[in-house]
Order: sequence, then C-alpha cells, then structure tokens
Amino acid sequence: MSMNSQIKTNVNALAQQQESKEQARARRTENVNTVISVILGLVCLVYIYPIFMIVVNSLKVESAISTSTAFNLPTAATFAGITNYIYGITQMDFLKSFLYSLFITVSSVVLIILCCSMCAWYITRVNSPLAKAMYYLCVFSMVVPFQMVMFTLAKTADTLKLNTPFNICIIYLGFGAGLAVFMFTGFMKSMPIEIEEAAMIDGYNPLQMFFKVIMPITKPTTISTAILETMWVWNDYLLPTLVLDIKKYRTIPMDIQYFRGSYGSVQMAPMMACIVITIIPVILLYLFCQKYIIEGVVAGAVKG
Repeated sequence: MSMNSQIKTNVNALAQQQESKEQARARRTENVNTVISVILGLVCLVYIYPIFMIVVNSLKVESAISTSTAFNLPTAATFAGITNYIYGITQMDFLKSFLYSLFITVSSVVLIILCCSMCAWYITRVNSPLAKAMYYLCVFSMVVPFQMVMFTLAKTADTLKLNTPFNICIIYLGFGAGLAVFMFTGFMKSMPIEIEEAAMIDGYNPLQMFFKVIMPITKPTTISTAILETMWVWNDYLLPTLVLDIKKYRTIPMDIQYFRGSYGSVQMAPMMACIVITIIPVILLYLFCQKYIIEGVVAGAVKG
C-alpha cells in the first residue's frame, strides 16, 4: 500500500507540473497575442486616420480647410453640414460620373470573372503546350508595367472604338486577366476531377458542367477575385483618362480632378465630400464579403 501511495503521489506531482507548464505556456501565448493585437490596432488607426480626416473636412466650409486648420475638428462657425455633398452632386454632375463608374466596374468585373474562370478551367484540364503558354502569358502580364503600353493602348483603343464606357470593359479584361487566371487556376488545380467525371456520366455538357458544377465550387475564389478587381477598376484613374473622351465621359476619379477654380485653386470641401461618397460603396462591399478574401487567396495559392 505504501508503494502504491508513493506511485500515486509521484504521478499526481508530475500531472501538476505538466498542468503548471501548460498554464504558463497558455499565459505566454495570451500575452503575445495581446501585444500583437495592440500593435495591429495601432496600425489600423494609422490607416483609418486619413479617412477620418477626409470625413471631417468634408463637413467644413471651404475657408476652414487650409494647411494650419486641416486637422482641426469642425466648430459651430466652420461646420457646413451636407452643403458640400449637395454641391458636389448637383454642380459638378457627380451623379452622372457615379453611374459611369458603376457601369464600367460591374461590366468589367463580370467579364473578367466569366472569361478568366473559363480560361483557368481549360488550362487546368487540358494538358497541352498551348494551355501552359496561355497560363504563363497571363502570369507574365502581371509584371508588365502599365506605363510601358499606355500610349500604344490609347492609339489601339481609338482605332478599335473602345473609347466609351460601354466597351472599355474589354480593355479591363486584358489587364485584369493575369490576377484572375492565376487565382482561378490555383484553386481549380486542387479540385478533384472525379466531380466532373460524375457530371459527365449524368449527361452534362461542358457549359452545364461549368455553370452548375465548377462555378458553385469556386465561390470563395470568385468573390475574392471580384472584390480585388472591383477595388482596382472603381478607383482607376489613368486608364479611363487615356482611353475615354474627357469631354463626354468622366468616371469618379476623373471627375474629382475637376474640382478646380480659377488660377489653379481647388475646391477642397466639395472634393472631400465626393471622395467620401466614392469610398463608401467599396467599403461596404469589402465589409460584406471580407470573410471570402483570405479564403479565396489561400485557395488560389495551392501548389500545382
């Protein structure tokens, strides 16, 4: 009995030591996570602060926005309310630019998702030199600076009549295909081919298989790619400026550049108001679909 008691005592002591080590390890992990959370919180504040100042200045009168007062909160004498928003929407024809940007963004993203997902499916399922060449060309297009081709692009767009908001999506397809094909290809390489073989046995043709089987499976990558492409097209300034007729068509980034008065003065308050209106749709889209971004990016980074 004494030997059994000694063994039980030793076992209990070892268990307590192990438990103490695990508790100490858990406390260290918790402390590290707390420090990381504080650091990341400060970084987030640094990124949010410029947006906060844009919102603050959009509520001020024009005379209250200067080098010395730009960072001050509005007072009773400098508070303008929604006057700047009304001026920007009505006087600067901002609503028309908003609709142009919305149409260009939606049409471009839909075209990119549809064409690039089909291209990625072909690349992953057809083992041929042509498929490999298509993939490497799409990946190579991501490293080519836009400035290298912008003058040739402007001439080509004028020649092919791609200089309107209704067909500029074709140009965006060319520039956005690299990232989209890369992400879709990475995800589709991890998809088991047995799913497609089962669909073929059920009598699906290629179009039915793609839209009823492939696209639902690629939902995370589709959403994350759509968000990334939307943020790019919506905020793009250089490409529409080079391609579109500025006198007829203006997207939001182009229209914001026209908040200028005589002698080069800039109407800062209405400009800030329109910038706030511009970033709201993208922020709402990002917040609504943020859970799919990391999932889609990680899924598109698998080996293959």
